[in-house]
Amino acid sequence: MLLEKNHIYHIYNQGNNRQKIFFNRENQLFFLQKMNDYLLPYCDIMAWCLMPNHFHWMVYVRQTELESVDSQGGFQSIDKVTQSASRGDLTDSRGATLSRTPTIPQTTSLNQSIGILLASYTRAINQVNKTSGSLFRQKTKSDCITNALEISHSYYNLGFGTSILLHDPEKEYPQACFNYIHQNPVKAGLVKHAEDWEFSSYRDIIGMRAGKLINRERIAEFELSL
Repeated sequence: MLLEKNHIYHIYNQGNNRQKIFFNRENQLFFLQKMNDYLLPYCDIMAWCLMPNHFHWMVYVRQTELESVDSQGGFQSIDKVTQSASRGDLTDSRGATLSRTPTIPQTTSLNQSIGILLASYTRAINQVNKTSGSLFRQKTKSDCITNALEISHSYYNLGFGTSILLHDPEKEYPQACFNYIHQNPVKAGLVKHAEDWEFSSYRDIIGMRAGKLINRERIAEFELSL
């Protein structure tokens, strides 16, 4: 995926061979924690929805690369890395402090972080279900929705067969994507009303729930509403 700073993207993937990726509520909660850990360092999440066999994210990319990833896969600031690497905690035989060469932070991209998210989720599901192999399709897809050159002027292609006529794609596409993601469970026949689906950002946006994954300021900046 080509992801650039200061743009909004619709990112999505589905189960390999359209298989289920969420088997119970605990799986979905676990996946949301992964989103918190691996997306928020880079992105502002504007909308999300977890369906039984696929997911949708609408994110504003703040950073495409971050410096340093700890051994557990979690992110830490460059300040913490350089401070821990340069502390004078080594001494010679006389007790004198020895200088230490600072560790050069590792750079991790947003693409890599998404790959880590999906791979770690897959490992956990395979371990619990005593299965093996790929859970998601090999390529996670993304559509830039704030770059007119990358937006189709005749249809809104989500990869799932949906088409929406847009007269001014650059202005209308973010709202169309925002609506589509939140109405996905209704269109799939899983619920009658979008607020009935627990695993989307709809409840957070209308004030039914105080979820912390979404960035309300970014949503307001682009004048998105339900």
